[in-house]
Amino acid sequence: MSFSVIIPARYASSRLPAKALADIAGKPMIWYVYQNALQSGAARVVIATDDARIADVAHAFGATVCMTANTHQSGTDRVAEAARLLGLVGEDVLVNVQGDEPLLPASLIRQVAETLINQPIANMATACESITEWASVFNPNIVKVVLDKQNFALYFSRAPIPFWRDGFPLNSAVPITAHYYRHIGIYAYRAAYLQDYTQLPVCALEQVEALEQLRVLFNGGKICVTQALCSIGIGVDTEEDLQKVRLFFTNRK
Repeated sequence: MSFSVIIPARYASSRLPAKALADIAGKPMIWYVYQNALQSGAARVVIATDDARIADVAHAFGATVCMTANTHQSGTDRVAEAARLLGLVGEDVLVNVQGDEPLLPASLIRQVAETLINQPIANMATACESITEWASVFNPNIVKVVLDKQNFALYFSRAPIPFWRDGFPLNSAVPITAHYYRHIGIYAYRAAYLQDYTQLPVCALEQVEALEQLRVLFNGGKICVTQALCSIGIGVDTEEDLQKVRLFFTNRK
């Protein structure tokens, strides 16, 4: 099995600027993401950025860097450019690992890549995990996914899906009896499809939910979803998240 990992990393994050370079136990956050990707068994791991400061830090710890345009609207667009520059074509499989996921396990990166490789009719693969608390079901910052019997995504939403007609509203003491899954933002693509996908116009569903993967479903693409076999750490979107990750590594030491 052969796959590549591309890590999109930008400096100008709106909620937490320069977070890719944020210090965590003496190392920049992007270093942890890169090390986890290396341990996944990927044939190649590349950091894709448009910022010289990130590139300089990445080069200093020995990473391969691909410089990309500063006009991209999303990490997916940046990954698509990097894939072109790296010569990834056709059925080549690449995994998009966000640069703000220092706790994302190497085993999950490999699991998502394997899922796509083993499912030839899928255009993409991603991951999910079971939701066990009702607060998460109703939290719009936690994206839910509904699957068919072959584990292809039927829909992604910030709303509580599936909607439990006879159970809502409810209190937290009621056990979760339906299957609720949290989507985990890691994607594997076939190189040719990634280029096609990034040329598609933004669809209405994508705009309403602010979820770019809905563009795939809207246009008839198929996303295979694998349930994570390991514990998933938090990503870093805010200063509070960063402090939690710093505490994790401090405690681990």
